[in-house]
Amino acid sequence: MKLFNLENKVAVITGGNRGLGRAMALALANAGADIVIIGRSEEKNNEVVREIQKFGRKAASFSTDLRDIPAINEMVAEVVSQFGKMDIFINNAGVSHTESAFDLKEEDWDNVMDLNVKSLFFCCQAAGRIMKEQGYGKIINLASVAGAVGEVGIAPYTASKAAVINLTRSLALEWVRYGIQVNAIGPSYIETDMNRDELSNPKVRSKIVGKTPMKRLGNPDELSGAAIFLASDASNYMTGQTVYVDGGWLAQ
Repeated sequence: MKLFNLENKVAVITGGNRGLGRAMALALANAGADIVIIGRSEEKNNEVVREIQKFGRKAASFSTDLRDIPAINEMVAEVVSQFGKMDIFINNAGVSHTESAFDLKEEDWDNVMDLNVKSLFFCCQAAGRIMKEQGYGKIINLASVAGAVGEVGIAPYTASKAAVINLTRSLALEWVRYGIQVNAIGPSYIETDMNRDELSNPKVRSKIVGKTPMKRLGNPDELSGAAIFLASDASNYMTGQTVYVDGGWLAQ
């Protein structure tokens, strides 16, 4: 369908070499986009690049440390140098930390906030500067249902994702005049490498599934539709929004 066609688009995806990022990268490539993967592991980056190339799309990767702000700016400049433009930027990279709020250490708080909020903002800033010059662009941030409701044992993660949701609104309002749309995707519990150990605990898994109206966990491919929608012309009259892909979690 033409509305969802991403041919001749260039999409950058942070944390794109596994889990949700990999699934979205492959989905956007299948919809026609050329893809740039950002991830710490060069080996895993190259694996996804090869998968994307099977779709006949151009692909590249950068092993950028997203906690290094100058490195973010260098990466964005290099993407534009290689691909000529930047249509879509997906901020997917993130971490979590599970611990009682009484026992949480400063370094654990900082680790989550630095990647999930600070790095995300400066990725938005670097991409937004390019998109301002182009006169268009779509930024998609990965939020979470945990940013909309409270959750026990993951205080820094819930705080970081709430920040992402409101940061998405603020940037959308500030940059709409430049033709830049900023939206977010808010998944609930989707099984990935990041949470697989936690979800292997039967009590934890049962609690989460029991609280989800669809009575199951999501899988990474189920974010593909939302990612393509927000990256494509189908969402051209939409900005500052968070699309929840949550099995009914927030309907309760």
